[in-house]
Amino acid sequence: MISVDGLTVEFGNTTLFKDVSFAINDKDRIALMGKNGAGKSTLLKIIAGVKSASRGRVTAPTDAVIAYLPQQLLLSDSRTVFEEASQAFAHVLEMEKEIAELNEQLTIRTDYESESYFSLIERVSTLSEKFYSLEEVNYDAEVEKILLGLGFERADFGRLTDEFSGGWRMRIELAKLLLQKPDLILLDEPTNHLDIESVQWFEDFLINGAKAVIVISHDKTFVDNITTRTIEVTMGRIYDYRVNYSSYLQLRKERREQQQKQFDEQQKFIADNTEFIERFKGTYSKTNQVQSRVRMLEKLSMVEVDEEDTSALRLRFPPSPRSGNYPVIVEELSKQYDEHLVYSDVSFIVERGKRIALVGKNGEGKSTFVKCLMGQTDFGGKLSLGHNTMIGYFAQNEASLLNEDITVFETIDDVAKGDIRTKIKDLLGAFMFGGDSWNKKVKVLSGGERTRLAMIKLLLEPVNLLVLDEPTNHLDMRTKDILKSALQDYDGTLILVSHDRDFLDGLVDKVYEFGNKRVKEHLGGISSFLEMKKLDHLKQLERKS
Repeated sequence: MISVDGLTVEFGNTTLFKDVSFAINDKDRIALMGKNGAGKSTLLKIIAGVKSASRGRVTAPTDAVIAYLPQQLLLSDSRTVFEEASQAFAHVLEMEKEIAELNEQLTIRTDYESESYFSLIERVSTLSEKFYSLEEVNYDAEVEKILLGLGFERADFGRLTDEFSGGWRMRIELAKLLLQKPDLILLDEPTNHLDIESVQWFEDFLINGAKAVIVISHDKTFVDNITTRTIEVTMGRIYDYRVNYSSYLQLRKERREQQQKQFDEQQKFIADNTEFIERFKGTYSKTNQVQSRVRMLEKLSMVEVDEEDTSALRLRFPPSPRSGNYPVIVEELSKQYDEHLVYSDVSFIVERGKRIALVGKNGEGKSTFVKCLMGQTDFGGKLSLGHNTMIGYFAQNEASLLNEDITVFETIDDVAKGDIRTKIKDLLGAFMFGGDSWNKKVKVLSGGERTRLAMIKLLLEPVNLLVLDEPTNHLDMRTKDILKSALQDYDGTLILVSHDRDFLDGLVDKVYEFGNKRVKEHLGGISSFLEMKKLDHLKQLERKS
């Protein structure tokens, strides 16, 4: 059992959470829920041992293995996929190497009676006992099994990690985590870049192969499938529900309704007694009753109603300057990396005002096409922008490109121009950055807060072509809905890369499917496309080759 006892985290005069305590048992599969900025990722980092609490502690058995998958990847680009995944066993391989080196010293040294020689023998003995007590494992076979399960081909094993997209790099990090066979797995948004086949494999592993799991995720289906317990972080404390996410939502609703009822009853009680005190405080015959009621109110324990995330992200894009009839023209486009052909002979025209989804398997070239469009990579053929086309671009890693050492306010102040400079605080407030958040350094923001901050930049200049590459990663369900609503009201042209079916439904009117080294056009929205493909979910495109 791993125990979390009295954790408190404070930043200056702000308390993120206080006296948080709970136990993590074998086979617990816990969803950590709460609005963006509530402290979920911070709590996970403290349990992982990569961040310290202001007070409190996390205790675990000495031999317990806690594995942590952060939102930001930590891969080395100088290793191959297989070598990077094998880093999961680095401690074992280092132990074996040290034993060999120590044994070599014992064979060449002759100071048999010295204290250092006896220390050497003791060190070899301790290490050897630990090493040979480990379960005998074919490490290469384990690495291969996990990598294949996560969708890699054997041909990928020898490729350097920097050749892969963000989604595939996340799978390498995930492979390292799973290979450790941890007692507790901590996952911060693990499915953001995973295709459906890998998500299904991952779900099966977590349900049947993992010991204890704590996950932060805005993927409702994934959370419901794998978890049996939900811990909500809200208003600096936690609520622990022994149910999955959907059941938790209902119980949370009932809890808040009960709190509101108790709060209303208490407010009426306070009002009635306050009225009595004010009415009779000068009446001699009522003096004892007045004093009694004053003392009673002073000792009253106030009922609190937990906050509900009713903040509105009043997101509205500026009116679009009129572009030409065809903002994007693609003619015989081709792209390849060395010997690897991504696609060839791609031709289509994007008409003004159209809303287009780019879909398909990870690695088939969706983000690469966006980079071609933005002039960030070379290509064959022709890709041109129409008359007066002005692009607003949100990259897949946009949130990670922010300067971490400046404040929220400075981030926007640095890029704002003209009259908008007088309205920066209003703009930040509309994105749920209140006055106490303006002076926060970017480095302390959650993934969702960073994404919202990066999204503000799109509002600073009027554009008529929005190009968004996975804009919903790290956004909570409510913020996704608000962003979708704003995009539905946007009067320009939209090109959107996303695997999120619910987000795309009702938002796009044309689909371009990337796969098999070509791009196929489908008229109609995402629902008609899925119906035609006989798919249950957009990410099941991964299963069609």
